[in-house]
Amino acid sequence: MAVVLGRLKAFSGLAPFAVYAFVFLGLPVIAIVVGAFTDPATGEFTLGNIQVAASGIYLQGYVTSIELSIVTAVVPGIIGLVVAHVVQTSGSSALRRVVSTASGVFANFGGVQLAFLFIASLGSSGLVVGWLKALGFDPYDHGFSLYTFVGIAIVYMYFQIPLMILVITPALEGLKPAWREAADNLGASGWQYWRMVGGPVLVPSFLGSVLLLFGGAFSAYATTQALTSGSLAITPIQIGGFLNGNVLSGQENVGKALGLGMIVIIAVVMVFYSVLQRRASKWLR
Repeated sequence: MAVVLGRLKAFSGLAPFAVYAFVFLGLPVIAIVVGAFTDPATGEFTLGNIQVAASGIYLQGYVTSIELSIVTAVVPGIIGLVVAHVVQTSGSSALRRVVSTASGVFANFGGVQLAFLFIASLGSSGLVVGWLKALGFDPYDHGFSLYTFVGIAIVYMYFQIPLMILVITPALEGLKPAWREAADNLGASGWQYWRMVGGPVLVPSFLGSVLLLFGGAFSAYATTQALTSGSLAITPIQIGGFLNGNVLSGQENVGKALGLGMIVIIAVVMVFYSVLQRRASKWLR
């Protein structure tokens, strides 16, 4: 009995978090899962919501969301890795602090404010576009638009690159200098060190970080909604349309089916992320 009480006491500190997670995460997930398989007219079980969510414009929404997330995860992932490596090897502690602080600010700057920033700079009448027009080059005459897939991808990179710098820096710091010294003593070149030692150790952390960026981009809503007013068909905006009441009769629960699809995709991403992080931690202890 004493052992049981001791274990309960040890886990009692987790109780507030468990309650919080259940109320604000568990209950909404349960409501989404139940609603996704419920006919709004009869209250009976149905697969109709899932079928609608997996076809037509809603399927295209998933495709666009995944494509946008891949682009805004891989490209910022590579750029962020290069920047973090340059900062890490610069030998300047002041530069590291400045980059770390700036990345923390930029990575958490989004939503309507970020949309307004880019409209004011890269919009059709924005400041930067105005400068380019004064130089005789109008990007909008050459196919660029801030309110399309490419424009949204550029906006996402504003916070994705700093986020990558933040999450990959600990992995770079975990590369032991003794490994590089041993490789140099054995006559290995810089390329051989990264191909045979540093690269294989860093790959799990890099892929895990890219998956984290993918999850963040996949669930982003406010910035894209503010920029495109829903003209770019991505799943979060489509779900927002259902929450705002823009639904057809009998399709009230399709939004929940779309939400269930997002949960499944994010769950798969997080499983792979967990596996990669576990593998990375084995080398970077």
